[in-house]
Amino acid sequence: MRFPGIRGFAVLAAAVTAGGLAPAATAAAAPAAPAAQCSVADLMVKAGDYWVAHGENLAPADSQNATFHVGNLAVVRTTGVSNHTTLPWGQANNYLLPATPGQPFRAEDEAAGEAYLDLYTYFHPDPPILADLRSRLADEVASVQAGHTAYWDHVGALNMAMPSFARIGVMDSSEPTLEAMQKLFHSTEKNLFDEFTGLWRTDARSIGYWSQGNGWALAALVKVLQVLPANDPRRPEYLRVFKKMATTLSVLQRPDGFWNANLLLPFGGPESSGTSLITYGLAWGVNAGVLDSRWFKPAVEKAWQALSTKAVTADGLVGYVQPKTDGPGPAAATDTSGYGVGAFLLAGQQVADLTPGCALPPAQ
Repeated sequence: MRFPGIRGFAVLAAAVTAGGLAPAATAAAAPAAPAAQCSVADLMVKAGDYWVAHGENLAPADSQNATFHVGNLAVVRTTGVSNHTTLPWGQANNYLLPATPGQPFRAEDEAAGEAYLDLYTYFHPDPPILADLRSRLADEVASVQAGHTAYWDHVGALNMAMPSFARIGVMDSSEPTLEAMQKLFHSTEKNLFDEFTGLWRTDARSIGYWSQGNGWALAALVKVLQVLPANDPRRPEYLRVFKKMATTLSVLQRPDGFWNANLLLPFGGPESSGTSLITYGLAWGVNAGVLDSRWFKPAVEKAWQALSTKAVTADGLVGYVQPKTDGPGPAAATDTSGYGVGAFLLAGQQVADLTPGCALPPAQ
């Protein structure tokens, strides 16, 4: 069902938790844009609903499901439509983070923290939601202060863990948390970021540049830049890397709008997870005014055209998602995953803000 298009937290919380709107909230809501004016929103809803109905292994609080649910809540915030899935998922997992023996601060195990933060911030401000995340980060900050900073050793770790550090650090006015994030980022940057190309290697062994991995890095920087205060001393470096990446990625876009799984190879088929994450990052940069819309908006529009017309089927399957691996690889039209869908939904959130008739009015 489609709810009136407003961003008011109370109304959206009702949509998530109660399956509908209170009469008073409905009366106060601003009118939604007609569906015909926002094909972006309609496609987001369809893609999210398709994964909920047909996806596999939806229960764990793992990084795949976390990425989907971050995107799923972006749908609610963008469209006012909820499939009432993320809150029950969090509740079933008791808002706990997974734990890998011998790897107490494994980045993938912290990915669910971002989804829990979205639930808490936008829909359901219940302190127990963040209890395990806060405890994990407190222990991790102590570990970083003791000198352990080299374990974000693959580029995906940036997106899985960095946003939670930034948001908890800002929320709690915790300089130690933000400083620990910076030390971990700097270690990864030193080992994996290529200043010459403006791209990230996947890990210390890789020699190519993976579009999904670079998409994870770009998305992480977006999420951190969104919450850090303008005067934070760490912000200029994050923004510098973001802009450098954006410039390189805009040049590497394929004629059909996608990015290759291996960014520097001139061949290969479509790949939608990397393309979605890059689209999310570039579109945010245009929306935030940190990227020149004259250059970057056409790249975003071309990418969304490719995703919406080739990657997503009429019934909402997000295809051409490279199966889970540690580097570039092929993707078929029927290959899909929770992280691919979540990435697509995040891209849609930013594209909607660029699209006339799609941006929702502010809360009244």
